[in-house]
Amino acid sequence: MKSYDVAIIGAGSIGVPLSFYLARRGLSVLVLEKLQSPGRGQNRAAIGGIRATHSDPAKINICLKTIEIISHLEEEHGINVDWIAGGYLFPVYDEATENNLKTLLEFQKHYHLNIGWISPDEVDRIVSGINPEKLRGGTYSPDDGSASPLKTIDAFFMLSGQQGTDFHFNEEVIEFGVANRRITTIKTNAGIYSADLVIDAAGTDSRKIGNLLGLDVPVYPDSHEAGITEPVKRFFEPMVVDVRPEKGSANYYFYQNIEGQVVFCITPDPKIPGTDCDNTSVFLPQVIKRMVNLYPRLRNLRVRRTWRGLYPMTPDGFPIVGYSREIENLLLATGMCGQGYMIGPGLGEFLSEIILDNSDEYVEILNQLTLYRSFSGQEMLK
Repeated sequence: MKSYDVAIIGAGSIGVPLSFYLARRGLSVLVLEKLQSPGRGQNRAAIGGIRATHSDPAKINICLKTIEIISHLEEEHGINVDWIAGGYLFPVYDEATENNLKTLLEFQKHYHLNIGWISPDEVDRIVSGINPEKLRGGTYSPDDGSASPLKTIDAFFMLSGQQGTDFHFNEEVIEFGVANRRITTIKTNAGIYSADLVIDAAGTDSRKIGNLLGLDVPVYPDSHEAGITEPVKRFFEPMVVDVRPEKGSANYYFYQNIEGQVVFCITPDPKIPGTDCDNTSVFLPQVIKRMVNLYPRLRNLRVRRTWRGLYPMTPDGFPIVGYSREIENLLLATGMCGQGYMIGPGLGEFLSEIILDNSDEYVEILNQLTLYRSFSGQEMLK
């Protein structure tokens, strides 16, 4: 039985960057993944948006760090992950949304976000040809952006491997040994391991992992669909987010990636619970109608493909991060609610400091995201 300083369950958007930051600090790290390679779960379904424009301090601070990391990956490590600082634009067409976003704006600025309200003319300058009818303006955060989820996970996988991390693929955790409120052994379908600290970064499998330890980890997957068009010459920069609800959808969003393809996604309403990842016949007619109405210049683009992924949701839409009270050497880093890609690098660096330095700098983040909160609130900009 091989022993490690840290064992991470899950080689996805959270587990892989976290493994790098821990290994870089000199810890021996094991990553256990039931699938065949890193990012084979929900990371490969991510569309690539990275924003610090959230409605809560924890995710604002984490994602500001992610943007700092991703925007400097090429400079610091020589790795290009297709980062574009195209910004995020929330166009507004009704008074209620305007009031909500302007109120939120002051809160966001308090946490040092570079964001502001822009006029209808400025919205049209940034996304030329957007539907002008009843356009009231919008919020714009130019430092937000996008990158390639596949290139990013590969980058951190390579960097972590260079620091000595052991990645074990096709290994599913099936049992834990527990004594004196500590995990003593981790049993998979292929071996048995021990670690001073065990980190649950299993995403949609976290409820199952918790059950093995007698814990209730409230992570419930639901499915979302996305699509991508053929590449064309770049004609707009930001991620455009339309938060107006409509029958069948709460919001939708799209951007043009570095290769010129328009990538788009919709938030279904009501939610679609479960783990079904088959494409549907509903998604394209639903989202295309809304997108073309908002931005008519999209109308002649041809869709290349669609796909469906899972959001590991919590009851209030916020992640679960922090130490377990019942199991002393268990740390939870799960339930990212579809935002694991933009949270992972920043959270990885923060958690490495929490684990190794006993840093109290992140008390506010841990208090907000603890497993032991009431789960009674709701994130505004989901």
